[in-house]
Amino acid sequence: MIAIDRTLISEDLLEKKFVCDLNACKGACCVAGDSGAPLDKEELEVLDSVVEKVKPYMVKKGIKAIEKYGTYVVDGDGDYTTTLVSPGAECAFVFFDENKIAKCAIEQAYYDGKIDWKKPISCHLYPVRITKHKEYDAVNYDKWSVCKPACSCGEKLNVPVYKFLKDPLIRKYGKEWFKALEKSAKLFLKK
Repeated sequence: MIAIDRTLISEDLLEKKFVCDLNACKGACCVAGDSGAPLDKEELEVLDSVVEKVKPYMVKKGIKAIEKYGTYVVDGDGDYTTTLVSPGAECAFVFFDENKIAKCAIEQAYYDGKIDWKKPISCHLYPVRITKHKEYDAVNYDKWSVCKPACSCGEKLNVPVYKFLKDPLIRKYGKEWFKALEKSAKLFLKK
């Protein structure tokens, strides 16, 4: 583990390779799983405030789900997550493009300039998952079989997880933190 400020970072972020390959996985991380995307408490109000501008990008069953259950729910572990269309189905904020690739309605509204929030930080950071502890955040690489194409692509392009996730890591922890991570990576990889 690497310690920077109030974070403990798994060495997997430096060693493992990863680059999303949406043509291969079709955005499976937005469709598979037991619950929606994890949400920080601060994001709940933000999600509620942007939902009306995001609805035009959503599919009917996604809109019905959030009208019935709300923009977020509490999952079986007691965590806030985005609402699913139905148990075991895709996130309510998913739409599918012409190539049947799952895309995020929130992110599309952001790219179109309708809102100024890109998407939940957990989505932006995936395959990194953060576990908050009293004294620190544990920053870990989450290995999931749906991401095998991303691992292969990352290997081929020789891109470590932390470099692939530069923008979301800066969004979460700031530029200085990321610079410290880069320095730590250089030292670690020299060993």
